[in-house]
Order: sequence, then structure tokens, then C-alpha cells
Amino acid sequence: MSKKKKKLLNNHRSQGILEQYNNPMKRDREETKNRWRETVRKNSIDLSTLPKSVAAKAMQIISAIEKGTCYTAFRGKRLRHNRFIISIPVTRNYRLICRDYGSFVAPQAIVSHEDYNVCKPGL
Repeated sequence: MSKKKKKLLNNHRSQGILEQYNNPMKRDREETKNRWRETVRKNSIDLSTLPKSVAAKAMQIISAIEKGTCYTAFRGKRLRHNRFIISIPVTRNYRLICRDYGSFVAPQAIVSHEDYNVCKPGL
């Protein structure tokens, strides 16, 4: 049996739209999502399309590299075909591609392992 629809002030019917706007847990979730989006936007590369766990680990690696930590601390390696491009594994399925400018290393992109294996990043 279907749920009885509530009648709103302006004669519209709905199933719980009023509770949706007054629910404090939903507002908390929205605030948490907005804070996460702002955190992701502050990075030098776009992390919004990545899963949350991958983006969080990538943010840690990026901040450490920008502070001057050597890329080898994260098992990063230079590519054979272009020694100025550095590949750092973020997870088993994602790689952080960085470019070596001599005095510093700058993050360029995060690619999936499939894309990383198919094309030559940095060319």
C-alpha cells in the first residue's frame, strides 16, 4: 500500500519534501560535501573526478612534494622515454604524474593506471 501523500500549503502533494529541508543530518552531510569540494578545489590539479580515498592520498603526496620531500620517498620513478617526467603511485590503480624543473618538482596530473599504461604521459 502506498504512503499517503502530504499536502503542502500551496496545494502541491509530496512524500516528505518538508522533512527533507528540515532534516539536520541532511544539512550536515551537505556541509561536509561542500567542505570536501572546497578542499579539492584548492589543489593545483583537478581531483574532483577521483574517488575520495584516492583524492585524499593524492593531496597528502602533493603537499609533501610542494614542501620539498623527495619523490623517491613515495616510490616515484622517472620515465625511461622522458627523464623529466616522474610517475608516483598513489594507489594500485592511480599514478601522479609530475614534471622535474631542476630546482623543484611540479604535479601535472593524476591518471588511472590503464591510461598510464596505454599512452606515454608527458609527451
